[in-house]
Amino acid sequence: MAETSGFLARPDGERLAWRRVAGAGPTVVWLGGFKSDMAGTKAQALADWARQAGRGYVRFDYFGHGESSGAFVAGTITRWREDALAVIDELTRGQLVLVGSSMGGWIACLAALARPERIRALVLVAPAADFTETLMAPEIPPEGRAALAANGVWLRPSEYGEPYPISRALLEDGARWSILGGEPIPLEIPVRILQGGEDPDVPWRHALELAQTLKGDDVVFSLIKDGDHRLSRPHDLARLIAAVEEVG
Repeated sequence: MAETSGFLARPDGERLAWRRVAGAGPTVVWLGGFKSDMAGTKAQALADWARQAGRGYVRFDYFGHGESSGAFVAGTITRWREDALAVIDELTRGQLVLVGSSMGGWIACLAALARPERIRALVLVAPAADFTETLMAPEIPPEGRAALAANGVWLRPSEYGEPYPISRALLEDGARWSILGGEPIPLEIPVRILQGGEDPDVPWRHALELAQTLKGDDVVFSLIKDGDHRLSRPHDLARLIAAVEEVG
């Protein structure tokens, strides 16, 4: 089945780029990571699988990411959660399997909490729940805190390319969507978590905390001991596809 593409108009005039494979359900929805896009290796591997398997599949770029409009620095967890819900509500029907990578793992949990009747299962890759507050904020150096205080923006160095802007609004907004460190997360659907043991961005214990906080019992945490953050090697992609097939 061919993949179609388009743009989803948002109320403020911004547009979300999307691609879709028509097929049988449950539809798989890809939720990418922070500063990533829907053309990445894992998202593309799932598109290839969906075409071959005759499965429904949707991927998209958040506001300020990839082919979508908007300035990345203006993005927040609130905004990107709304993007995910707009895609779910307007581009899909029936039961869904949400596949979230890194920040997308957090967004997938938030979307499942907001649309529990639609979500059949979650497959999470190095899920970075609460990353703004628990992973990013503690590592901001003094000069970064000074820049945030003075300008509201800090240019954070990245191992994956040019430095990227982190806004004070992103950090403050992220705290309102915290799902760790409190009551059990009221999701009782199948969840599969793939986590690299050598992940420098999301420590495996952080991802394990999410697994332990989920209320449901059908939660499987798979530690790939030599895996990095991206988990995009051929055997990692095979594990991802197998997890999606298992739950959906």
